[in-house]
Amino acid sequence: MISIILNGLFIGFLSSAPMGPVGMLCIQRTLNEGKAHGLVTGLGATVGDMLIALLAIIAALGLGFSTEFIQQHEGPLKVIGSVVLIAFGYVVYNKNPSKNLAKIKEKTTSYWTVFVSSLFLTISNIATLFLYIALFARFNVIDADKPFGYDLITILFIGVGAFLWWLLVTYFVNKLRSRFNPRGLQIFNKIIGVLLIGLGIAGIVTGTLMGIEFF
Repeated sequence: MISIILNGLFIGFLSSAPMGPVGMLCIQRTLNEGKAHGLVTGLGATVGDMLIALLAIIAALGLGFSTEFIQQHEGPLKVIGSVVLIAFGYVVYNKNPSKNLAKIKEKTTSYWTVFVSSLFLTISNIATLFLYIALFARFNVIDADKPFGYDLITILFIGVGAFLWWLLVTYFVNKLRSRFNPRGLQIFNKIIGVLLIGLGIAGIVTGTLMGIEFF
């Protein structure tokens, strides 16, 4: 159970960290309309991430990710998931989030509008689905033979991890609004990109070793 909780927290935190359109929207609203609007933006993104994570688990289970299948193909699955992580890391590393920040000009009039717009912006990004599937494969989250309740617990703590990230973002942006420098976001994205690539490389190594031991 502890590993399920920790994996969920880590996946939720890590998947939210790259500064894409939702991250820029959260920062923009925090700067223009206050911490509460930024936090509700993060809440919408969190709910969207949980829905995508649920869809990723259902998709993986639909592909027959049973315990026997995972045990027989654990190495290749980890390698495939790790390759996808490296690809995501490369994209994140080369992305300049400050460009997205400059494009966001909207003003919201209600928390409901803030929440819904962030939710739909999150679930409209199909790449996030593949990121979750890759992370699930990398950390051996999927198992058709365990109760589905365990998967729901994983999704719950993915949401907790994601929301913790948005709490940090809104807190620091609000505190540092007078010294906020969008260029620093590009450096942060590079750090996250390197982390994703590093996890991917480590997964390829361990997955390859598993395959060698199996044969």
